Amino acid sequence: MRSSGIFDPTGRFGRGVFLVGLFAALLTLAPSAFALEILRIPYAMDIGTFDPDNGFEVDAVSALNNVYEGLVEYAPGSTRIVGLLAKQWTISPDGLDYTFFLRDGVKFHDGTALTAQAVVTSLKRRRDYGLVLSYTLGNVAVVEAKDDRTVILRLKRPQPSFLDVLASAWGPKVISPRALAEHDASDKATRWLEEHAVGTGPFKLSEFKRGERYSLERNATYWGQLPYFDRIEMALVPDIGQQVLKLKVGEIDAVPTNFPFAQLNHLPAGIDVSAAPSMTQFALFIKPSSPLDRPDVRRAALAAINPSLWARDIFGPYATPSKSAYQNLMLNPKDPNGFPSDIAAARNAIANLGEIKLTIGLHSAKASYAHISDRLIAQLAQIGIKATAHVLPPGAAYNLRSNPNAPDVLLTISSPDAAHPENQAKAFFTRDAPLNFYGRNLPEADAIVDEAGTKTDIPERNKLYEKAGRLYVEAGHLIPLVDVDDVVVHASGLVDLGLRPAFPPGNIDFATVRWAH
Repeated sequence: MRSSGIFDPTGRFGRGVFLVGLFAALLTLAPSAFALEILRIPYAMDIGTFDPDNGFEVDAVSALNNVYEGLVEYAPGSTRIVGLLAKQWTISPDGLDYTFFLRDGVKFHDGTALTAQAVVTSLKRRRDYGLVLSYTLGNVAVVEAKDDRTVILRLKRPQPSFLDVLASAWGPKVISPRALAEHDASDKATRWLEEHAVGTGPFKLSEFKRGERYSLERNATYWGQLPYFDRIEMALVPDIGQQVLKLKVGEIDAVPTNFPFAQLNHLPAGIDVSAAPSMTQFALFIKPSSPLDRPDVRRAALAAINPSLWARDIFGPYATPSKSAYQNLMLNPKDPNGFPSDIAAARNAIANLGEIKLTIGLHSAKASYAHISDRLIAQLAQIGIKATAHVLPPGAAYNLRSNPNAPDVLLTISSPDAAHPENQAKAFFTRDAPLNFYGRNLPEADAIVDEAGTKTDIPERNKLYEKAGRLYVEAGHLIPLVDVDDVVVHASGLVDLGLRPAFPPGNIDFATVRWAH
């Protein structure tokens, strides 16, 4: 949104020749001298906390990552890791010591200078105090400042995925040590940081009104390139229909995520689409002893639920069938997963097995889940499998392994917190993975994942991860379905959205986005 005003130090414009002349002179200036550039973005979910160490925000990831910064980041539009607060780094030959060299001239929003000790203070807070994201630094044995501009992190064991952990949307950020000290109420400032922030980023948190709206203001003393927008206004608008309406009437500038795919081909004038590959993969996770746990039933069902039969109908050009248990963007397998194509043979197989019933649990009530489950039910009916679907209560998907009434399969999005295959495997597949929804166990595949986690050669690493992923799929732990693009619908002329594949969908980079006109 563009708004203009004239600065009047006297409050008496229009009185006297001098002021008339001044007014005429001001009108000769470029319009940008008066324009206040404001980007208006809706949030479907409220912000739980603005503490970068103690929450797993989704919609607000971009806000957090534009107020706080880490040592490294993913470059916009890619999974390439580049320096942020660290201008460069080295890794010791044994893969244990990571040495980061900090940029000069960086200051926190409160004026405190960035030093190596400030980084150490923040990283120890993240690692040592049982916060929500402490697990990200669980393999870090030592955090120390070698000198004022150099930070050394020593790992307990080699971890080739460590830079991806640091670059993650939820990777460790650096908080002002002054703010941490001043607001430590014997809680490491966790209560204060829920609604306040002091980082080094291109924006400052200027308003936090829980349940209503949030605002960021441009950091005029930012060490890097200043962002285009002066202010980011983020209002809580939970209903996607209301978001769409507000975009159409010009009350907001973008619908970051969940815009109905069926409407993308019929957008009114003045509204455009920006899309980019993402790590959003829809998959079915299978309960032990469910009908799909039987190889013969699963083989027949695969012919019916083949995503090439329905993906385009639901997502248009914005989805592709998944090639493996890993996102297509993360790992391009040499031997992709396949789906049988003989529906008649599948129908005969099910007829010989007797009545097969299947319950599908939906992780979310969002429209895409319903559209996919409707198609799966229809496709399975063609071969004689009677399937039903229902939305699980909030949080229920995380307790399926102990629920005797758990659905036969869970339809969910299996997206990792970073772009490395280890993050996918150890989040969803291995025995102790926190999102191994049904508690499945395949020691042979887990051992291959562990071996892959020691490799720095990417082709060698990917070969092992692909092998493990195929074993999980063949054992009936999961069925990868489709990878869906990050799709943002916005006012025409909004460019350079800076979408990052490893970030949650819709997280526009406020530091790069701008109006093209």
